[in-house]
Amino acid sequence: METVIFDLDGTLADTSGDLIAAANACFQALGHGDMLDPVADSLTAFHGGRAMLKLGFSRLGAEFGDADVMREYPKLLRHYEDRIDVHTSLYPGCEAALTRLADSGYILGVCTNKPEHLAETLLRRLGVRHKFASLIGANTTSHTKPNALPYMESVKRAGGDPAKSVLIGDTETDLKTARASDVPVVLVEFGPEGQSISRLSPDALLPHYDDIDPLVERLIAR
Repeated sequence: METVIFDLDGTLADTSGDLIAAANACFQALGHGDMLDPVADSLTAFHGGRAMLKLGFSRLGAEFGDADVMREYPKLLRHYEDRIDVHTSLYPGCEAALTRLADSGYILGVCTNKPEHLAETLLRRLGVRHKFASLIGANTTSHTKPNALPYMESVKRAGGDPAKSVLIGDTETDLKTARASDVPVVLVEFGPEGQSISRLSPDALLPHYDDIDPLVERLIAR
C-alpha cells in the first residue's frame, strides 16, 4: 500500500508556543522568569525540550550546565503535558489534506521524536488521531530519527510498503531520516525554518497543504 508518513512538530502542527511555555514554566519555578521568547526562540523549540532548557540556562551564565538541563527536563515534560494544546494548532489546510489523501487510498502515519504518549495525547486533542494508521514516537523503538528504524516501523505498522512511501517533514533530521531509509522526502516551507529550508535540497518543497496531493503522487510513483 502507498503510505505517507508525517513528522508532527513543525509539520502537522505549530507546537512552538506550548513548548516554549513549558520551558519557561521551569525557569519561573526557579525564580528566573521567562528565559525564552515564543517568537524569537521558536526554532529552538522544535529541537526539543533539552535544547530549550540549554538555551535558557546559557542565558543565565556559565554556572549552569548539563546537570541542570537533565534535572529540569522531566519537569518540562510534565508542564507540557498539562497544557499541551493551549497555543498549538494544525497548520492551515492540514486536516483537509489528510482527508483528501486518505480518500485517494493512501495510508497515513506519524513518525516523531516527541515521546509517544505526548504525541498520542496531542493528536487526539487536535482531533486527527483517527486519521493515522500508525504512530511512532521517541520511545516506541530502540532508536529515534534520523535512524531509519522508526520510519520503517511507522510504515510497517501502518500496513504499507517502504518502497511506496514518502516522508513529510520540516527539518534536517527528517531529511536525514529519509536518506537513511532510501525514501523521498518533502520538507514544508511553513515550518520553523520557513523557505530557508530549501537549502537542504529535499526531493520537494511544500508551500501549503493545498499543494500536497501532486507531490505525493509524483514522488511515490518515482
